[in-house]
Amino acid sequence: MREMKDSGVAWIGEIPKDWSIEKVRQIFQQRSSKGNKTAILLSATQSNGMRPQSELEGVVQVKTDTDLQQFKTVHKNDFVISLRSFQGGFEMSDFEGVCSPAYQVFFNTKSIHHGYYKLLFKSQGLISQINALTVGIREGKNIKYETFSYMSIPIPKLTDQQAIATYLDSKCTEIDELITLQETMISELQAYKQSVITEAVTKGLDKNVKLKDSGVEWIGEIPEHWELMKLKRACAKEQYNIKTGPFGSQLKGSDLRDEGLVKVYNQRNVIDSNFDDVKFFVTDEKARDLKSFYTRPNDILITSRGTICKAAILPNDKDMGILHPCLIALRVDTKIIDRLYLLYLINGFSGFRTNISLESNATTIEVIYTDTLKNIYIAVPPFNEQQTLILYLDQKTTEIDSLIAIKQQKIAELKEYKKSTIFEYVTGKKEVPAEYYKN
Repeated sequence: MREMKDSGVAWIGEIPKDWSIEKVRQIFQQRSSKGNKTAILLSATQSNGMRPQSELEGVVQVKTDTDLQQFKTVHKNDFVISLRSFQGGFEMSDFEGVCSPAYQVFFNTKSIHHGYYKLLFKSQGLISQINALTVGIREGKNIKYETFSYMSIPIPKLTDQQAIATYLDSKCTEIDELITLQETMISELQAYKQSVITEAVTKGLDKNVKLKDSGVEWIGEIPEHWELMKLKRACAKEQYNIKTGPFGSQLKGSDLRDEGLVKVYNQRNVIDSNFDDVKFFVTDEKARDLKSFYTRPNDILITSRGTICKAAILPNDKDMGILHPCLIALRVDTKIIDRLYLLYLINGFSGFRTNISLESNATTIEVIYTDTLKNIYIAVPPFNEQQTLILYLDQKTTEIDSLIAIKQQKIAELKEYKKSTIFEYVTGKKEVPAEYYKN
């Protein structure tokens, strides 16, 4: 066990006795040059590490006639950070390129092992310390490069830097493989869940039931005693039984408030099936203008733009509210179809979403129109059979969701383990095995 000493820096804690503590500015310098003859434009959206263009989403090669003087120079092994909108990410460039002026570029002025600093700049302790120094809430956090440059960081011997980088590269690869395995199992469970729902809402539970051709390709055969109908026939016999949210200038961004009496339910509420966390409101006066766009408890709300065909029931104990423009409210005739059964059909039957998508004729952003929704075909069992199917699907999907939750928890634990492992080695609290040191 090697001898340790107090680093004098709270987030770092103890370090090996032969390591030192220095300011960032003593090791790195900000790069101020612009342009690069062999430039690749590094996108502000990338988050997976700066790798060659063929391996990196969000990175584009600039045109030959592009004026590169508007972009900051990035050389191989430079570090790039967004200090105007800090989200906890440093990246190290693996190639020559340029980046947005919104980013800061810095490079080493002393002999270092870049792999070690790539890991150090990803360590949770350092990220937390930067977050503590930043300002700003909604639009991202801001930090001046000068502030960052005066931060203290651990400086191991060069041989330690190399050994730590080599060991952690191997260790993190092992952890990432375990995470990938869990993610694969989650994908398989989600596919199984969808197949269970699809089988139930198109074939029922009786394996011996006589089937008939539904006449709809994406539905296929259905039990002979089931009825095929357009969704509009299952809607409540009242005005506004299918309605979309306000459009155009009817509800502008300037109309939305952070607080108020009249809620605006949006896509996030539906996707998360969470109607407690409402972000936006409108004034009573505006709500009166939008009275035809109210949604009430027990309505089925469906996402209609971008992320389409996610549905949730506005709970019975929630307030009436205004529909967001990206939602459709649906009221059904509960003598014909159970809301929960229809929810399984919309959320769990891929054929429903696929057909909606095809019918939308959208080019860039997928959109559901009310005419498309109300004219889509659904297979409807007798009402008592719907109840049986709901009970069956509740049980089966709960079992599958429980297995998925276990896998997700395992992933969270592995990610935390990876973070703590990186921190413990880049600060010297754990010693790299001797075989990782070159002779």
